[in-house]
Amino acid sequence: MTTKTQAAKDTSNREIKISRILNAPRELVWDVWTDPKHIDKWWGPIGFTTETHEMKVQEGSKWLCTMHGPNGMDFPNEITYTEVSKPERLIYTHTEPKFYCTVTFEKFAGKTKLTMSMVFESADVYNYVVKEHGAIEGQAQTFTRLEEHLAKLQEGKEFTVSKEFNAPRNLVYKVFTEAEHLAKWWGPPGAPITVSRFDFSPGGMFLYSAKSPMGEMWGRFVYCEMTEPERVVFINSFSDKDGGITPNPFMPSWPLEILNVVTLTEKNGKTTMAMRGGPINSTEEQLQVFNNMHGMMQQGFAGTFKQLEDYLASINK
Repeated sequence: MTTKTQAAKDTSNREIKISRILNAPRELVWDVWTDPKHIDKWWGPIGFTTETHEMKVQEGSKWLCTMHGPNGMDFPNEITYTEVSKPERLIYTHTEPKFYCTVTFEKFAGKTKLTMSMVFESADVYNYVVKEHGAIEGQAQTFTRLEEHLAKLQEGKEFTVSKEFNAPRNLVYKVFTEAEHLAKWWGPPGAPITVSRFDFSPGGMFLYSAKSPMGEMWGRFVYCEMTEPERVVFINSFSDKDGGITPNPFMPSWPLEILNVVTLTEKNGKTTMAMRGGPINSTEEQLQVFNNMHGMMQQGFAGTFKQLEDYLASINK
């Protein structure tokens, strides 16, 4: 007799699973996944476009679309919905290649944790789509395009900053995710930090103190998600020496927690670090204060990134 637990284990050699924490409310993420006017703008790997012919998101109905590849090839898709539980879960089957897909939309501190599981009918089919069509990387690129689309819809509601560094992505990821390196460049100029605690894992904490002419301050990251060498998601806050959340000592109406998504992309040996952030569990007043400070935050990160640039130059010889 096969138990449900055993059956679940049996899918491990034919399943693609990806999860992302998205800086957007669950209702919005659901909408951009179930409305053709949105999904046609982001569905598919980089370089693909999608054309929806029919989409009715209800049990027993279909989503028919054609994905147009950058090489001119067309890929028709037929999806049949078997469960629609708005705004929590979608389950559907894909006709060719055949797979069963479950998409869950979980609330995460006012944002969304999105998880997609695709279980293929056999290991042979799985191996074919992964090896011949790059399905794992393609799904990751699709989720990146989703994030970019959500960012456009929420323009002005989140802080964004980016900078190109003359260093390979693996090195930039390393100096952003290891305590001995962070201690050399993180924080505003003139406020060197001391690392008190560091656990780079989901739920782990980076706790540090910073000394400046205004006195000693404490800050923390709580890590949510990481994909080496391209992505880190964390929540940062002002803190006390024990890692407890405290208000901003200079601006009491500042949000207590900010969700940050850092992505690293490499081109010609150089790496662009992009950071997007927004308050979580915040009041309307805190959100307004945050939005009014985008210009000052840009200046602050310019100083921090200059320190990172100099540090990378010193070790990337």
